[in-house]
Amino acid sequence: MATTSLKLPDDLKEQATKAAAVLGISPHAFMVEAIRQAAHNAELRRIFIAEATTARKKTIKSGKGYDAKDVHASLRDRIAGKKNLRSSLNLGKNYLCSASSR
Repeated sequence: MATTSLKLPDDLKEQATKAAAVLGISPHAFMVEAIRQAAHNAELRRIFIAEATTARKKTIKSGKGYDAKDVHASLRDRIAGKKNLRSSLNLGKNYLCSASSR
């Protein structure tokens, strides 16, 4: 196992120590878990951004998508409790509209 020195501001060290005590673990274990969670969250964010970028590129390339006014109307319907959500976006076989129609 690698050893790393970590210099923390006094207030953060105190906060971590108190949190660790509440959890019944050592400050070291608390910090290791915090770093593990932060690294995991960073990886999830990286994956999310990569997938979003790919989806955006595909959407732009296809030139198809929902008109914003239709999405907004559908959301207003949903908030108002209207049940027929599919019709407000004209979802069917050809639910995508071309960019040229906007």
